[in-house]
Amino acid sequence: MRSHAIAIAKAAGQILRDGLRNERQIQHKSATIDLVTNIDLASEKLIVSQLREQFPDHRIVAEESGDDGRTAEYCWVIDPLDGTTNYAHGFPFFAVSIALLHNNQPTIGVVYDPWRDECFVGERGVGAWLNDQLLHVTNTDTVDAALLSTGFPYTIRSNPDNNIAEFTRIVLKAQAIRRGGAAALDICYVAAGRSEGHWELGLKPWDTAAAAVILAEAGGKLSTWTGADWNPWIDRLVATNGAVHAELVKLLQA
Repeated sequence: MRSHAIAIAKAAGQILRDGLRNERQIQHKSATIDLVTNIDLASEKLIVSQLREQFPDHRIVAEESGDDGRTAEYCWVIDPLDGTTNYAHGFPFFAVSIALLHNNQPTIGVVYDPWRDECFVGERGVGAWLNDQLLHVTNTDTVDAALLSTGFPYTIRSNPDNNIAEFTRIVLKAQAIRRGGAAALDICYVAAGRSEGHWELGLKPWDTAAAAVILAEAGGKLSTWTGADWNPWIDRLVATNGAVHAELVKLLQA
């Protein structure tokens, strides 16, 4: 199933690449900063149709079309275009994200960045790779020496629980913080040793499920903001190299 997920993610990624050459049709969803494009929809249509053809009995949860409601041992969780706002502006930080859950446990994850042709892959109990290279997190063990990333919810303008206070506190402690705008890639960058940690709230399963497998298999750690066990249905995530995890969680609780 891993090879199928990779092939489908790359086919969807080609839709994303081709779409950048043309004018994009942009609509608003829950807020003026929550966007969807015609390319999101085309990518999702391809992914869902190919998964349905190859795995007709599996459940599918997709960002734009939702949950098909099937009762099944296996569930595919899809973000056809993670980083839609970036994509709408032509900012090249976006990806296709496909995860397979087995009995609600993330088992296979594929996050494909078509702009850089980087395919992050993880399989539970097997390993994690970027293209054909094994991944492993860094051993940086202090937030002071860490490059971190974060994100902000679509309700940032209307809800004071919006990560501004946490960001303001942590930016004074970390070596640096980046705001990439595509959570799946942000987490994969931790897995690849390009950063040490990511925290965010307001997340959906399709934002995190695939990248979570990749990070865990690369030696990283995931939890809620309080340090409790995390699963893709929980909207607050801390994802780190493990060595800075406790310190970052403590800063979030300060």
